[in-house]
Amino acid sequence: MNLLTGEYNNTIDEKGRVSFPVKLRTAVNQDVLIITKGLDTCLWLFTVEEWDNFAAKIMGNASMMKRKNLDVIRHFIAPAQQVEFDKSGRLSIPQTLREYAHLSKDCTVLGIAKYVELWDSQSYSEYLAASEDSFRDAAEEFNDITF
Repeated sequence: MNLLTGEYNNTIDEKGRVSFPVKLRTAVNQDVLIITKGLDTCLWLFTVEEWDNFAAKIMGNASMMKRKNLDVIRHFIAPAQQVEFDKSGRLSIPQTLREYAHLSKDCTVLGIAKYVELWDSQSYSEYLAASEDSFRDAAEEFNDITF
């Protein structure tokens, strides 16, 4: 899999299908993705290999006897579903996940290196506006990155 990058504006049709950007689909180079709830009311999409890595890390560090661990498992692992590209390069987003992410028509697709985020465009705009003040502080925590 190649690096997944880019920001794309798209729409979801009345059947809950979204056209996946060609650049990202080429980078994924698979017919199937795993989709689940993300943070901040977006959806996360993984290749099967990246999903297996992600799920193994969560499950390998979680105890079913700890409430917070169960919360994380129930949020990310339980709702995960496999979705396939149709002949037109679209993904059908399951209804429960569309509802979680408030997806109705306009959406934003973000390539985030090893996974993809799918946002309702309005929610993404609101997220960006709300997080602008804390962005610089968050960026400064990456003090080991040098050019």
